[in-house]
Amino acid sequence: MPSALFIVSEEGYWAEECIEPLTTLDSAGVDVTVATPSGNPPVVDERSLDPDDIGEEEAERLREIHESDDRLNDPEPLATVEAGDYDTVVFPGGHGAEWDVNQDRHARQALLTAVGGDEGKALVVCHAVGILGFTREADGSPLVQDRDVTGFPNEWEEGIVDEHDNLDGRKLPYWVEDEVKAAGGNWDAELDADTSVTIDGDLVTARGPESSAAAAQTLLDELGIEA
Repeated sequence: MPSALFIVSEEGYWAEECIEPLTTLDSAGVDVTVATPSGNPPVVDERSLDPDDIGEEEAERLREIHESDDRLNDPEPLATVEAGDYDTVVFPGGHGAEWDVNQDRHARQALLTAVGGDEGKALVVCHAVGILGFTREADGSPLVQDRDVTGFPNEWEEGIVDEHDNLDGRKLPYWVEDEVKAAGGNWDAELDADTSVTIDGDLVTARGPESSAAAAQTLLDELGIEA
């Protein structure tokens, strides 16, 4: 049975960006394990469950899965899992990833293992794409250097944070697009397109929540798994 490791933020993951890939892979027969940096249950960003934005039915569906899924409620500590044991590693987005997952050395090593190995693949979504700005190969070169990627764009960030980069009382530590470009990534968030999913070798990146379904299907295609 194919397997996937989901590395999810304890500081606030975006519901659709985690649950859409998780349920899609589930339906395709993929065995999913969830891990968080400390092993505590991940926190969902309440903004991602706003019925005014996504509809009451969808908000209820996502919340029910967040609250009832055993894997989300009892995750593994990230340091205790080995990315090489899985066919793919998935990094859901949400601003919370900027404060924990993207800064976690075990998460960065898991990404390196998935992308640098012979068989693994990685899917990185939205704000989690910022991890590419901090992940280095053994020789010190950025993993993202000269790779084609998409992710949460500066143009969208400008409409969310205030003039001091504050978001819900916390200062955003960096902007994803800036960090990825600084590390040498070829950035294109395809702002004129409804969805944005980019494949570069064993690395799949997705722009944001509206790209979650396409990203999950793309990952299945890359793994050679029929939905």
